[in-house]
Amino acid sequence: MDTTVDVLIAGAGPTGLALGIDLARRGVRALVVERQDGLSPGARGTGLQPRTQEVYDDLGVLAAVRAAGGLYPPMATWQDGQIKETFEMVERVAPTPGTPYSNTLMVPQWRNAELLHERLAELGGSVRFGTELTGFRQDAEGVGAELTSLADGTVRTVRARYLVGADGGRSAVRRQLGTPMSGPDLEPGAALLADVRVDGLDRDHWHLFPQPGGGFVTLLPLAGTDIFQSVAALSADTPDTRHEAVRATLAAHTHLTAGQVREVLWTSVYRPRAGMAERFRDGRVFLAGDAAHIHSPAGGQGLNTSVQDAYNLGWKLGQVLRHGAPDALLDTYEAERLPVAADILETSTRLHRSRSLRRGRDLHQLTLGYRESPLTGEHRDGLAPDALRAGDRAPDAPCTTPDGAPFRLFDAFRGPHFTLLALDGAEPPRPVAEWAAHVRTYRIGGPAPDLLDAADHVRQAYGDGGLFLVRPDGYVAVAAAEPGPVSAALARHFPAAPGTARAA
Repeated sequence: MDTTVDVLIAGAGPTGLALGIDLARRGVRALVVERQDGLSPGARGTGLQPRTQEVYDDLGVLAAVRAAGGLYPPMATWQDGQIKETFEMVERVAPTPGTPYSNTLMVPQWRNAELLHERLAELGGSVRFGTELTGFRQDAEGVGAELTSLADGTVRTVRARYLVGADGGRSAVRRQLGTPMSGPDLEPGAALLADVRVDGLDRDHWHLFPQPGGGFVTLLPLAGTDIFQSVAALSADTPDTRHEAVRATLAAHTHLTAGQVREVLWTSVYRPRAGMAERFRDGRVFLAGDAAHIHSPAGGQGLNTSVQDAYNLGWKLGQVLRHGAPDALLDTYEAERLPVAADILETSTRLHRSRSLRRGRDLHQLTLGYRESPLTGEHRDGLAPDALRAGDRAPDAPCTTPDGAPFRLFDAFRGPHFTLLALDGAEPPRPVAEWAAHVRTYRIGGPAPDLLDAADHVRQAYGDGGLFLVRPDGYVAVAAAEPGPVSAALARHFPAAPGTARAA
């Protein structure tokens, strides 16, 4: 085990794994530790929203995730042993040039984590399983952390520049920081979660069994497997998670017999919780994912928000640790992500209380952005109300290279770099040594284009001309007609080394 690293990440769920991937591809030395002996089992959260799929595209894991997943099937409501109604719980949306991933993808969380872990290993990263963060102390230069092996009790000390607590809703990092968490009260209850193999149900529907006295049982066929995820929300009492009890519960509240529940693979109890930490940064320590915010599963927002926390924090840590950006850049993690988490917490809580069974495109997280961020610079006047603005997500658009080869803007964005789009003859700034190798510029249209927009998809998404500096996490940092604001933003992210002069 390394005794000195750039970033120590506590927790190997989707948040910690995604952050580990992003840091690994930036050449940042990160150590991921996980107190469990392996990745968490259980289907748990199954929905990957379109914006998270875009993140996975950039991180190089989307193809594998899409191959392992599928769309949610129609929901079938059962009564007296027969299907009485079918309906689309999760709205299906046609893709567009700007949003190629337009539907919520169903992937069991255990499989999601496996694929992220495999991608981390491809990039040379790893997870130290069976290792618990049992204490830490930070100072002006970094964090000293005690890591305890749960196998033999051995305690090792690791020194890190920064610590990220991605260790779940009962975060030990958050507790040691003493960071309060508060949020809305949700009505008490308990649900039995189980991954099961069953006979007697088709895999073309998401099966819903409403209960006469209230409550429900659902059985969702998990794409790419022969497993169903069962949720039984029947009372406020703690359900019995023993395998025979799970069989008995499903037999008592569906038309299935206990014998048709062939195998119980995993069980857990869910109790409604919602809340958000008062701050996401404390000195050199950050909170991400469930350690920072806990959501009702209604709407499938929690895991997606968590992965996007990691995506926001990763590039900023990379700029500070590898490119000399000021530590103050890391303050924008909280400035950007805390309001987003608050809005999503409000949405998931509203859905939880409404008990609505409909899930629409408002949950896709494609309209979330950072217009009010201190990193955002909009330098154009007279924009239409619906125009793309700095701080918004940068849309995709199909283009071609001058020799006719297809090329998407997402192909341009993919990787740990900044991307500069110069549209319709807009003149980009002259490259300087500090950032030239880390910014990819594409002239689209104009006298000497790198890309052609024959079908006007770029124009429709970005407007008529101008410069658009796209951050490594796919949001427009600067929109301007002249190169000055772009140069100024890049100078902040890639400052000149002390005592050197910036090239003209």
